[in-house]
Amino acid sequence: MSDTEVLGVEDVRALVGQRVEEHLVRLRPVLAQAGDDGPVADALEEMLRGGKRLRAAFCYWSFRAHGGRPGTPEAEAALRVGASLELFQAAALFHDDVMDESDTRRGRPAAHRAFAARHTAHGWSGRADQFGTSAAILLGDLALVASEQEFAAALADAPAPRARSARAVFDLMRTEVTVGQYLDVLAQVLPWGEEPAADERRARQVVRAKAARYSVEHPLVLGACLADASTVQLAALRAVGLPLGEAFQLRDDLLGVFGDPTTTGKPAGDDLLEGKRTVLVARAVAAARAAGDTATEALVRRRLGDRSMSPVQVAELAAAIQASGAVDEVEALIDALARQALDAAEAADWAEPGRSRLLGLARAAVDRRA
Repeated sequence: MSDTEVLGVEDVRALVGQRVEEHLVRLRPVLAQAGDDGPVADALEEMLRGGKRLRAAFCYWSFRAHGGRPGTPEAEAALRVGASLELFQAAALFHDDVMDESDTRRGRPAAHRAFAARHTAHGWSGRADQFGTSAAILLGDLALVASEQEFAAALADAPAPRARSARAVFDLMRTEVTVGQYLDVLAQVLPWGEEPAADERRARQVVRAKAARYSVEHPLVLGACLADASTVQLAALRAVGLPLGEAFQLRDDLLGVFGDPTTTGKPAGDDLLEGKRTVLVARAVAAARAAGDTATEALVRRRLGDRSMSPVQVAELAAAIQASGAVDEVEALIDALARQALDAAEAADWAEPGRSRLLGLARAAVDRRA
């Protein structure tokens, strides 16, 4: 089953998108009254347009797998929590693109680049890049506010125990993502390449805190909380969510180097230009060192994060990483983590159709090409 088919069942993607759009429609006149003549609202809409709504789908189908019924107030709450997750994701992307100095997002200029270009086009005073950075940070903050509003509205009529349970997960998720982002920023400035095993440990710590729990584990647990799942059921979900989330992010790291720009929306080898210190590059250095391949080790350490690289040089660096055997090692790690997650999922006592949809989503998360 393709990811499009999985996400389309019961129109979850469309229904969550509709709730996001409804929030933006309500927000636009508020922004206009505050003084925005359109660009801020347009940038929010641009970031939230499209996407697979994967986190929202994990949340909704977990709700269904734990006994939640469609067409109920509880189902509406699950969809609105999904919309809140999408708004939070938008906030994370606005901020992440600034910190990574990314040029593009989904094949279009990243928000800070677009607002810098707007500054230049109008001939405004001051630095265009500073204006763009400031605008993107504020856009992320606005998306955070919107996410909180949507989450609060979703739980406004929920019984107090259910609301407390879901709120605890949501708050933990946001805290972990923020700390994970800091750890990612920290990893970029620490000495790197001398101890590949330590580099990999740091990379996996970032993966778990910033991406794995947020992308899969917490959405799964949130959906189950909305169906009043038991403590035992929530623990079983975490056993699925963490390894699956890590496999999901490791796949993302491979796509960041070897993905097709027409499907990823990013230039080929973008993570190499940005200097992402991933498990992939740590494994490449370790493999080259073990093989006595000093040329490859030196190339990776010297070129990673060199934004002056030409496309040819980026391709050469990617080819060296491929030849080191690191890609095969990361693929094997993805397979092992996915198998661990799927074994736990297949053993879980989940109700249909949620069970089948979650298993399909799990496979789509690690087999994707974008």
